[in-house]
Amino acid sequence: MKKINIGITDQNREAIADVLAKILADEFVLYSKTLNAHWNIEGPDFHSVHLYLETLYKQQQQIVDTVAEKIRAIGHYVPAQLEKYLELTHLTESSPEKNDSQTYFAELLVDHESIIIFLRENIKPIADKFKGEGISDYITGLMELHEKTAWMLRSHLKK
Repeated sequence: MKKINIGITDQNREAIADVLAKILADEFVLYSKTLNAHWNIEGPDFHSVHLYLETLYKQQQQIVDTVAEKIRAIGHYVPAQLEKYLELTHLTESSPEKNDSQTYFAELLVDHESIIIFLRENIKPIADKFKGEGISDYITGLMELHEKTAWMLRSHLKK
């Protein structure tokens, strides 16, 4: 492959790839947890929640693919082992006590908010310190998508 010449130093591209790998791990774990909720949801609101969770896991699948492509676009290989994701993620794996929408949505909300915080903390460093303005813009858009999903989940949980 030809040497990458996009105005970002090798060292900065490596630092960005490290952040993107953590984002990928978070997004993949969230994808898995959302898929689990979709498969196992029970309760009187089953049908509508099952469909909503399908929308969410498909959205997560696209996010995972896009983050992986960002890593490759800056010349790095994508971590693709579950063991590696569990090392890199900020999220926790857990088994919910119940399979109802309140339980699943509360857990997913915590995960979306955790991702939002991590993304927000990395927007400026990626743009300013590592000169990755385009990736910083992408992360901003990703953060906004998680903010919208968090709002939807929070609204469902409101009593």
